[in-house]
Amino acid sequence: MNTIFKLQNVTVEFDRHSIQLRSLKEKIAAFIRKEQPQKICALDNLSLTIHEGENVGIIGRNGAGKSTLLRVLTKVITPQHGKVFVNPNRHLVPLLELGIGFQPDLSGRENCYLAGILMGYSRAEIKQRINNIIKFAELEEFIDEPVKNYSSGMYARLAFAIATDVQPEILLVDEVFGVGDEFFMRKCIVRMQRLMQAGSTTIFVSHNLDFLITQCTRLIWLDKGKVIMDGNPAEVVSAYRSMQGAA
Repeated sequence: MNTIFKLQNVTVEFDRHSIQLRSLKEKIAAFIRKEQPQKICALDNLSLTIHEGENVGIIGRNGAGKSTLLRVLTKVITPQHGKVFVNPNRHLVPLLELGIGFQPDLSGRENCYLAGILMGYSRAEIKQRINNIIKFAELEEFIDEPVKNYSSGMYARLAFAIATDVQPEILLVDEVFGVGDEFFMRKCIVRMQRLMQAGSTTIFVSHNLDFLITQCTRLIWLDKGKVIMDGNPAEVVSAYRSMQGAA
């Protein structure tokens, strides 16, 4: 079985002040006060392996390290310690933030081409798929309007349609199912199921535990950057819910 991801003793730390201080004025004031760095450990000596064809869910409270883990897997974040292996022979599509890379002054159609090229597809491949993308996103009447005029739901629907119309070999999903009304959400779930059935390796971060139980072959529970439990989805969710109820 091919290895898709392998993390060995991975540690990611952030400076609390760097996260909290947004403006230049705040950062200068902190420098003048000579504030010492306060480290937040988002991932703490974490090791795990994900194999081809697995459908893995990642759960945990807010701040457990879930989104940081996905960003390490996509190489958006480089850990301070440890080793990260990502299979270079598989095409990875991250759904971490819907619409990242969209240019607001370009039309929906133009952003389809731009986003597709950023994901590694040729213009010819995008042209072949664009009608399906537009139809799935339900944006036929608005596709040639600048996306800055789109509602947040329209924006997200187009981004989801672009990312999932292809057959990604690896798909990373970070809590992006709230992309429209209930009917459209069902469409999204059906599409995700088809991708999984076709053999895509999928990794989900979600608080929708019932969805993860039914769709994933494996669940990883994170807390304070550590793996608390890794295994059968129903068993992991049962233990997680028991812990939350006791907290």
